[in-house]
Amino acid sequence: MKRAGLVLGAVCVSLLAGCAEFYRWPDRMSQKKPAPARRAEVPAEGHYVVKPGDTMYSIAFRYQLDFRELAAWNDVGPDYLIVPGQVVRLRPPPVGEGIRTIPTQPQTQPLPQEPRPPVARPAPPLPQRPAESVAKFEWHWPMRGAVVKDFSDGGKGVDIGGEVGQAVHAAAPGKVVYSGAALKGYGELIIIKHDDVHLSAYGYNRRRLVDEGAMVKAGQPIAELGVGPEQKPALHFEIRKRGKPVDPKQYLPPA
Repeated sequence: MKRAGLVLGAVCVSLLAGCAEFYRWPDRMSQKKPAPARRAEVPAEGHYVVKPGDTMYSIAFRYQLDFRELAAWNDVGPDYLIVPGQVVRLRPPPVGEGIRTIPTQPQTQPLPQEPRPPVARPAPPLPQRPAESVAKFEWHWPMRGAVVKDFSDGGKGVDIGGEVGQAVHAAAPGKVVYSGAALKGYGELIIIKHDDVHLSAYGYNRRRLVDEGAMVKAGQPIAELGVGPEQKPALHFEIRKRGKPVDPKQYLPPA
């Protein structure tokens, strides 16, 4: 009897273990497999998908476009507001795009009508180039230092040498329209809008001192000097006219 009891006990333990395993099995089966990662959509040629941190100004700066024309091509209002995921056109729209014609429903018993002369339809208006404003300010050097890379060296601006942490100043009064590090090759970058035509850019900073939307005066500290791609302290400075880089020395006073 004692041996029979031991055998019966072992059988019961095995059954209980099997039951426990049985009840755990649905939990394992009910675990969902992770959903496959969605592939990033590639924009069509001549278009750009807005990313977090982008502004209309930074996109225009990236592609050397006039921010006003870029806004007109994309039907963006004077606030230049864009949102992540929005697709931005980088070229003028084709003539007539966006004009829809509503088809007429055919009648079962058309009524006789007198012939009418065709009506001339005006051509759709194209976005007009915004009028330029006359600059009412003077340019100043953004920092004291020697020019270590000139505009004629094939760059889009000039590089000014200095010491890490040295103050970087606004070259002219205006509004900060970009303050971030999303543009590849510029590091911590600040872009200032001075009027409807001119922008200035300050790259390779160690620290930015102004945020987007801030109004700055000429000579106001806006950043601290950092290190450029050559691992030397330098400020990359650009002036853009209608989106195109111009030689800053044509605007700045003699050093």
